[in-house]
Amino acid sequence: MSETAVKKESKLTTKDLWIVFWRWWWACEMSNSYERMQSVSYCFAMIPVLKKLYTNKEDLVEALQRHLVFFNTEGNIGMSILGISVGMEEEKSVSSLPGDAIISVKTGLMGPVAGIGDSLIGGAVRPLIFSLALTASANGSVIGVPIMFLYVVVTVILGWFLMCAGYRLGKDAVASMLESGWINRIITGASVLGLFMMGALSATTISLKLAGSYVSAGQTVTIQSVLDGLIPGLLPLIVVMAIYLFFKKKGQKFLPVIITIIAGALLLSLLGIV
Repeated sequence: MSETAVKKESKLTTKDLWIVFWRWWWACEMSNSYERMQSVSYCFAMIPVLKKLYTNKEDLVEALQRHLVFFNTEGNIGMSILGISVGMEEEKSVSSLPGDAIISVKTGLMGPVAGIGDSLIGGAVRPLIFSLALTASANGSVIGVPIMFLYVVVTVILGWFLMCAGYRLGKDAVASMLESGWINRIITGASVLGLFMMGALSATTISLKLAGSYVSAGQTVTIQSVLDGLIPGLLPLIVVMAIYLFFKKKGQKFLPVIITIIAGALLLSLLGIV
């Protein structure tokens, strides 16, 4: 994409957008606090373009203050909001666009965008890539390391595309994305694929076998072989579903689950059951 293609008669270049992109990509989760959450990182990302757009000190200070208000969203899909902010600031620098309008757009979009990002990135893309990497690493393959970097590639490509879309199309871009059905289909498909991979990972990495055996027709038959003949991986499935139901009912309380797993494994092992 050429610099002139980014936006007609733009004060900003593609290089300026890349600077904003990388600043946010690296720093979006570094300034989290209960008072402002990601606002300091957001302002940090916007500083280069704000300095270029506002040569008057008072206007620059006002612009910086606009981006220090409370802000919190999912960092990758949130690139679209960043692109919108850059475009609106550029418009304000040459028009009478109210500064409150920029704040209102950010505030109005951060919640819906966070919902999409948490579902797509946190609930599908990240678990899918990490499960592939963990499976490869568990089998002793070095391919697990480069697979992890797929997450970087995906987030950079997706984030840059969304930022440019937000910059070119403005606040209506995210509204159109939310109203269209394709985003829901992508989220559903990615979630199903992610769950499929997590199920496969659970079946291959969780080892839980019964230790009992009996003699039948002169041959020793283990109880575990009988279970495997009926439903392979039944015990790991029961454990995973029990943990899932606990999280669904009690929330993500990891410490009780870890303690229960360790205590249960020790007790069942001492009793000779597993």
